Amino acid sequence: MIFGEKLEKQYINVAENINIAVCIKGAGPPLLLLHGYPQTGYMWHKIAPRLANNFTIIVADLRGYGDSDKPASSDDHAVYSKRAMAADMMAVMTALGHSQFFVAGHDRGGRVAHRLARDYPQAVTKLAVLDIAPTAMMYDTTDMHFATSYYHWFFLIQPAPFPETLIGHDPKYFLESKMRHWGKDRSAITDDAFDDYLRCFSTPETIHATCEDYRASASIDLVHDAADASQKLAMPLLVLWGATAMVGNKYDMLAAWREVAVDVSGFSVPGGHYLPEESPDETYQALLNFFTR
Repeated sequence: MIFGEKLEKQYINVAENINIAVCIKGAGPPLLLLHGYPQTGYMWHKIAPRLANNFTIIVADLRGYGDSDKPASSDDHAVYSKRAMAADMMAVMTALGHSQFFVAGHDRGGRVAHRLARDYPQAVTKLAVLDIAPTAMMYDTTDMHFATSYYHWFFLIQPAPFPETLIGHDPKYFLESKMRHWGKDRSAITDDAFDDYLRCFSTPETIHATCEDYRASASIDLVHDAADASQKLAMPLLVLWGATAMVGNKYDMLAAWREVAVDVSGFSVPGGHYLPEESPDETYQALLNFFTR
């Protein structure tokens, strides 16, 4: 129950045989919330009900994740490119009647939100990214620290079906391991939330699709990023990161995002990678302040 009550998910058709699952509540300016790996839109459940007091909140499951469809991939991984995922979200918001909107994305959802703002700058009026540095920068600065902490970036991009087979052997163990590794407070992930993540992540279709997401990031996404690297984002950008998470301790986060945007603000919040679950009060207040000012 993302909003603290049982709301039926809507399924919005965005392309042939591709439907995106969304949950909607509230009134006011539209705010799209995007989750990360290996989660679902449920990750916003501690924040979304409060944000719905000020905004029309649209919580979406990304293509390949949650209850959204998992289309067959392609040799170049373009089906799971951030461009394709961003186009899904633009189609969702258009179908809901929102020509302009705010967007906040955590982890993979932050990368989709970044591409959404690049490809549809007339639609995204404000952007927030949670606990990520730009994809190209992270690959360009790979060292032992990064490779050890984010080993999954290099594991998941291996040719199919290698990572799929290993993860599929025990999805629950893999999911638990990632939650403990990235988060600093495993108890912040509620049983209901974990059950939703496990329900969706355990299928072979999801495991493969989420690997394809990472394969795209290591290939076609970098091509797309390089093509528009000289054009900085103009809309206000908020950057939040976990005070004890890897990215905020490896990168100067504000400087990193000022490489790609002209109006950048942000700060750390307590805890690890899972900001909306480990530090819901601080994350909620930061997003409320940013999107209402």
